[in-house]
Amino acid sequence: MPGSVTPPDTTYVRWGKRCFDVVFSLVGLLLLAPLHLLLAAVVRGTSAGPAIFCQKAVGKDGRLFDYYKFRSMYNGSQTHMHRQVIRQVVQRGEPVTHDSEGQPVFKITSDPRVTPVGRILRKYSVDELPQLYNVLRGDMSLVGPRPPLPYEAELYDAFQRQRLLVSPGITGLAQVKARHRASFEKMLQYDLEYIRGQSLLLDLKLMLWTIPALLKGV
Repeated sequence: MPGSVTPPDTTYVRWGKRCFDVVFSLVGLLLLAPLHLLLAAVVRGTSAGPAIFCQKAVGKDGRLFDYYKFRSMYNGSQTHMHRQVIRQVVQRGEPVTHDSEGQPVFKITSDPRVTPVGRILRKYSVDELPQLYNVLRGDMSLVGPRPPLPYEAELYDAFQRQRLLVSPGITGLAQVKARHRASFEKMLQYDLEYIRGQSLLLDLKLMLWTIPALLKGV
């Protein structure tokens, strides 16, 4: 088994990162409040159900928390398809499909549960804006590994569970470099690389690099 990962013992990691998260999440929530209201109205107006979707996710050290997103799926959608895909990607390392160029894709690309508006929200990741509230509460960080759902985390072996050594993030090294084009193994490598190298400079860079990645909508 590959070696263990240890987060750096620095002032930034101990308390600076939390200060960074509180300041930027609060500013983001205030500045983006009109956009939140607009998106909530669009979601409510185009399909039945609440504007905000809440589900359990796995945070630092395996702690469960309520995870918020703008609803992108039809209300009452089941998880059977996603559970099968997670098992295929995490346990067997197999892609879900291939793109027009024959490259593997490790994510559902034509999910019938997703609404037309939800496809747009997901393409540009604006469905994840409510997670700024998770950051402000301390459930998440602005930068870190993406939070797994409980049925994903239960598939992890001891090495893979090292993703849970830090608070999950809205964006991260894996999201900037790969998004859904990389295998779970590759995403894990990016996550552990981030955990080892956490710093203020790296977090600032990743937040800046997230902007063009989102604008591309890939």
